Amino acid sequence: MAECRLSLAFTTYQAGKLFLLGLQPDGRLSVFERTFNRCLGLWADGQTMWMSSLYQLWRFENVIDPGLSANGYDRLYVPQVGYTTGDLDIHDVAVESSGRVVFVNTLFGCLATPSDTHSFVPLWKPPFISKLAAEDRCHLNGLALENGRARYVTAVSQSDVADGWRDRRHDGGCVIDIHSNEIIASGLSMPHSPRVYRDKLWLLNSGTGHFGFIDRSTGRFEKVAFCPGYLRGLSFHGDYAIVGLSKSRENKTFSGLELDNNLKSGDAEARCGVQIIDLKSGDVVHWIRVEGVVTELYDVIVLPGVKRPQALGFKTDEIRRVLRIAESQPI
Repeated sequence: MAECRLSLAFTTYQAGKLFLLGLQPDGRLSVFERTFNRCLGLWADGQTMWMSSLYQLWRFENVIDPGLSANGYDRLYVPQVGYTTGDLDIHDVAVESSGRVVFVNTLFGCLATPSDTHSFVPLWKPPFISKLAAEDRCHLNGLALENGRARYVTAVSQSDVADGWRDRRHDGGCVIDIHSNEIIASGLSMPHSPRVYRDKLWLLNSGTGHFGFIDRSTGRFEKVAFCPGYLRGLSFHGDYAIVGLSKSRENKTFSGLELDNNLKSGDAEARCGVQIIDLKSGDVVHWIRVEGVVTELYDVIVLPGVKRPQALGFKTDEIRRVLRIAESQPI
């Protein structure tokens, strides 16, 4: 992080925590956490950060001016605006170059944007979904932007019945081009976190534990690295990919996947944490292991140019005392 001048942020919905990782002045790791119920998707540009939670979508704003710090931190993210959406099971969140916020509404199986008057505004649904219904039919979860616009999504299946995706966990996963409505890749196992980076469409084939990319000419998934865990959360910086890992839940959703066999063949146990992968070699060059009560992560993002971030939550009184006045305007 010191070499690349960046910090990391990740969410764990299982423990309801937002973690911000940076560096202390003496070079030691700075770990800062805040509590948000079932937080999932993250997006940030250094100044603004968006995060989904159980029934809300939050916009955070950094209140520390460039070149300044407060108590040793160079970013303080304050939850400035919250949309109450209801429990839509919002997964990935992204902001297009136009400023429009787009999120994956997993419960209804569609892409959506926030509304000032309703729970959400539908933008797009997969061609195999016959209607919007609160049934989590295909488990739409991942969103990738390309050239500043929403372009690709991942789904665990092409099911059009309530909760149908659970029967297609092994090879029902697909990637859809939302501009053409074409399914450009299929046969995946619970894919997550599609991202376009350096003209490649990367994703996590979570059910097998592989990080790789889609050959858009053939639709094949090309493996780059195996990571010992159920993969969710993907970000990039320079020649590196930052990947989130989770331990497998002991239930039907996670059991019996190819990931189990891949772990066994590598004589490994599933772990929770973050791995940094060299895109040129596929080697894991750094890693962070998370132990204790946190066993699952969802999203991981890079905060470029940030040394040591922190955020405000709602469990302490600090949010009452952080005040910032905008420039005056004529009445």
